[in-house]
Amino acid sequence: MKRHLVLLTLFLWIPIAHADEVISVHDGDTITVMKGQQRIRVRLACIDAPEISQRPYGEKSKEYLQTNLPDGSEVTLKIKATDRYGRRVAEIYKNGRNINQSMVASGNAFVYWEYIKGCDRETYSRLENGARFTQLGVWSPTGSLERPWVHRHLRRKHDHQH
Repeated sequence: MKRHLVLLTLFLWIPIAHADEVISVHDGDTITVMKGQQRIRVRLACIDAPEISQRPYGEKSKEYLQTNLPDGSEVTLKIKATDRYGRRVAEIYKNGRNINQSMVASGNAFVYWEYIKGCDRETYSRLENGARFTQLGVWSPTGSLERPWVHRHLRRKHDHQH
């Protein structure tokens, strides 16, 4: 009996980790979550999804993320950094599943090799190669999709010229 009381007392002192709650999905690689009492914008680490303007892939990427992280979903963030826009950069887990890796494996995002630090390079590479080999999503044979980082760069360059 005394042992059970000690275990119960220890259990009560263990801090409980609260999952974060998804409030909204903005696009294929950005969400907003409630972390405690704070709303934070989160950029999915180590991946880059097509921009919404890169039809139809941008919308499909967002829809896939919304399906996997519907509003109200409980997630765990593995925060890697804060980007220049003040967003937390994180790998997102739902029920133990790495959502960032799922985005790549399904062909809904590219590995963002420039920003892969802190992520499992081998796994991301294997998942991207699998999606490319099976021609999923952004790797479909309907045409070559401009990489999102190139698309943003060219759009900014175009906007500065006009």
